Amino acid sequence: MTETLDIKITKNQNSSLAQTDFDNLPFGQTFSDHMFIADYVGGEWKNFQIIPYGEIGLSPAISALHYGQAFFEGLKAYKHADGKVSVFRPYKNAERFNKSAERLCMPELPEEIFVQSIAAVVDIDRAWIPSKANHSLYIRPFMFATDPYLGVQPSNTYKYMVLTGPVGPYFSKTLRVKVETVYSRSTEGGFGFAKAAGNYAGSLLPARKAVEEGFDQLIWTDSKDHAYIEELGAANIMFLLDGKLVTPSTRDTILKGVTRDTVIALAKEWGYEVEERRVSVAEMLEGAKNGKLTDAFGAGTAATIASIGEIEHEGQLYKLIDPSQREFSKKLLKTLEEIKYGIIPDTHGWNYMI
Repeated sequence: MTETLDIKITKNQNSSLAQTDFDNLPFGQTFSDHMFIADYVGGEWKNFQIIPYGEIGLSPAISALHYGQAFFEGLKAYKHADGKVSVFRPYKNAERFNKSAERLCMPELPEEIFVQSIAAVVDIDRAWIPSKANHSLYIRPFMFATDPYLGVQPSNTYKYMVLTGPVGPYFSKTLRVKVETVYSRSTEGGFGFAKAAGNYAGSLLPARKAVEEGFDQLIWTDSKDHAYIEELGAANIMFLLDGKLVTPSTRDTILKGVTRDTVIALAKEWGYEVEERRVSVAEMLEGAKNGKLTDAFGAGTAATIASIGEIEHEGQLYKLIDPSQREFSKKLLKTLEEIKYGIIPDTHGWNYMI
């Protein structure tokens, strides 16, 4: 039997729930009343606490700030019509959390600590979970190095924390995207497969340039030749090409997405042929021209299923089939939402009930 975490709970006596406008929830800007925190000291995880959300005191010399030992995960909790609450596939996130930790030379967090810490903080703030369609409680577990030491070596101490906050849709429109042919998000032998903070820092400048040109997201390509598609800035990327679900195979440059894995499982159940392989920019653009590319979308926890409407490559714009006419991604989004919100049976055991 799994041992239950011994968590010290300090309740927030000044809840901001009543002052929160649940009709206006910009993604990642509203936080619930509590957060989980734990310390890695002397080779073990300890000091499990739920405390009021707020500032924490840290040395300005902590190694996370200087050498980048920091990474995170993202998942969501959903409120069902009967009042029950579920978290979608937390053990898959726990698995990826530890792969990120290993690559960044940081300590593993036992999966049960990961899942139980999330369950505990979601449970105490379940009143923060929106009841509206397409809304949820976003969950941000993260770890960072805390040794106050200016030296290029792994830290001996770390903090693990979990924040939560109510959110609406991450994308509210069909995406206009640009194929990146100059900058790189990650390289072979690097840590593009990890949710390391540094990956996102390096993506900010090219992403801003794309927005200034009128695009919503970048399609990242391989760092050597920019000839092969890797992922979107905020999600894995997937195509329905010549009737097959095609997506870049995961490698050390590509994040192994939980939503991506879920989409593949559903597509196979529905009888679609699935190809996880290298996908060339040329092949994708040729499909857009000859009509064989009938669906294109981002798949991710925050993005869920985000339709791509236009793709730009080296000055040429390719318009895709109107999202309202796309059978596959419409069915996919509907099915995913119905499973997460408990509208249809969860035959895969993906919902972790709290």
